[in-house]
Amino acid sequence: MSADTSNIIDKATEDKCREAMAQFELGGHEVCDITQHHFGHINDTYFITMKSGGVKRYVLQRINANVFKKPLELLENVKNVTEYLRDIIIKNNGDPDRETLNLIWTKDNNYYYQSGDEYWRLYNFIEGATAYQTVENPAHFYNAGRAFGRFQGLLVGFNAAGLHDTIPDFHNTRKRIETFKSVLAKDTQGRAAEVADEVEFVLARQDEMCQISDALRSGELPVRVTHNDTKFNNVMIDDVTGEGICVIDLDTIMSGSSLFDYGDAIRFGASSAAEDEKDLDKVYVDLKLYELFTRGFLETTKDSLTKKELEMFPLGAKTMTFECGTRFLTDYLDGDNYFKTRYPGHNLDRCRTQFKLVRDMESKWDEMARIISELL
Repeated sequence: MSADTSNIIDKATEDKCREAMAQFELGGHEVCDITQHHFGHINDTYFITMKSGGVKRYVLQRINANVFKKPLELLENVKNVTEYLRDIIIKNNGDPDRETLNLIWTKDNNYYYQSGDEYWRLYNFIEGATAYQTVENPAHFYNAGRAFGRFQGLLVGFNAAGLHDTIPDFHNTRKRIETFKSVLAKDTQGRAAEVADEVEFVLARQDEMCQISDALRSGELPVRVTHNDTKFNNVMIDDVTGEGICVIDLDTIMSGSSLFDYGDAIRFGASSAAEDEKDLDKVYVDLKLYELFTRGFLETTKDSLTKKELEMFPLGAKTMTFECGTRFLTDYLDGDNYFKTRYPGHNLDRCRTQFKLVRDMESKWDEMARIISELL
């Protein structure tokens, strides 16, 4: 797990982190260094280095209760899924300390620490692996496809109905569009006039983009345990082998469609540019990366997927990209209350990048479908 993107934190935050760390069972190790990871959109993530007869590292996270309205349900989901995965990995003669996240328990035998309205959890740091923010090596993206597919496969026996909806209607595209329209009508920030082109883009595609969520609701698509946030940086890549060894960031693990996971991974990883690239001429779908991820994902899932799911793979990529862009646009219109932003207009830049990707997918639609057909 890479800590290269961390920054030193302020004294008040450091004190809170130390208070939280003091609640967990750490085998006598003492905190010697705390740095912050800034890539996540939602939670606050800190890298903790401990020393006492050797170096030990952990990942400390403070749950964003403004986004996750029921943090205890989120924490319960993560505990139940990681414990289930650990058991399966052990049965498969794998390495449970590297192939799944492992929660550290508190001194009073709990899997989180609560201080007022703040909720903290602690994971082991996965050594010898890196979470890349961009695809630097195409083979890594292929291996990420295998990792996400294997993740779904390991959870086939887990009861999806037993998972809490940590964010209700998270990938309900129809509901996302309804929310967008409501926020647009209110226009509390007076920003609607400057995004007329983006508004037209959403409205012109709204019916097509609801096909997956409608099919899931009607039963045409099976309900599965899904990660729901399958960005490339949510797979740990082994530093030696280049394999995807562990899927991380399980806050949005819920019941859903395999197309959510497949589509969001393509949206993020097969893009030629960063999620907030301002120069849209640099933004397009890299079909080589698209094929590599799809190949890896299918190698570990195709025997368990239905014909309907396989047919809708290209639509999954387009829908998740459209939906994410709509969410960025909605948040921009609403005053940037959901996603963390680094500058004014950041969410609008993100939105425009996603919509450019959708347009590029539309121009390459036949080729995307051909790739799926050949891989099958």
